[in-house]
Amino acid sequence: MKDAVIHLENILKSYHMGNNDLQVLKGVSLNIFKNEYVALMGPSGSGKSTLMNILGCLDTPSGGKYVLSGHDVSTMEDNELARIRNQEIGFVFQQFNLMPRLTALENVAVPLIYAGVSKKEREDKARAMLEKVGLGERYKHRPNELSGGQCQRVAIARALVNDPSLILADEPTGNLDSKTSVEIMDIFGNIHASGNTVVLVTHEEDIAEHARRIVRLRDGVIESDKLNEIKSAVSI
Repeated sequence: MKDAVIHLENILKSYHMGNNDLQVLKGVSLNIFKNEYVALMGPSGSGKSTLMNILGCLDTPSGGKYVLSGHDVSTMEDNELARIRNQEIGFVFQQFNLMPRLTALENVAVPLIYAGVSKKEREDKARAMLEKVGLGERYKHRPNELSGGQCQRVAIARALVNDPSLILADEPTGNLDSKTSVEIMDIFGNIHASGNTVVLVTHEEDIAEHARRIVRLRDGVIESDKLNEIKSAVSI
C-alpha cells in the first residue's frame, strides 16, 4: 500500500524441525502507516518474536510480501537487508546491546559510521540525540558507568540518530524497574509526538497501553487489531 511504512501481505514463516515443518506465521497481513504508534502483543508461541525479526529484516519470510518504506524486502539478500536495516530501522532492545568499551557518544554514533558520515558530523548528531533523551552531560560515560535506564536512553538515541523511517522496540522496559519503565515510555511517547513511526513488541499490558493501536497475535495469525485511547506524552 502506497503510504504504508510497513506493508505485510500474507506473511508465512516455517522452520524445518527434523523431518517436519513448524509453521510459526500462518498468513499475517498488516499495514502500519507513518507516525503510527503500534504495540505488537501475543503470548509465548504466538509468533510475535518471529514477526518482529521479519519486521526488523533480521529474518526473511517463507512466503508472502513485506514492503518497508517502499522497498520490497521479502526476497532481498543478506547484504541488501543489512543496508536497509541501517537506513530505515532504529532498534531498541531489552538488553540495550551497547558496546561496553565505547562511550555513550561513541555508541550512539555507530550507525552513522556504517552510513559513511564524517567524524565531526557523527559527533554532532550523536550529541544532539543524547541531549534529546536527557543524557547530554553523560556523553563520555561507558555503559558500566550508567544505570539501566540511562543505558536504554543511550540505545534510544542510537536508534534515532540515522533518522530512520521505523523505530522498532523489543521489550524495551523488560530489564527496568517500574519507575524507570514509565520514564522510558514517556520518551517513546515524545518520539511518536515528534512524527516518528514506533512499533513496540511487548507482553506487558501496561506497556502496550502507551501505544495508540494494539495488534494481538495468537497461533501465528492476527487475533485482533484495535485502536487504543490516546494518551498525552510527557515531555522529555
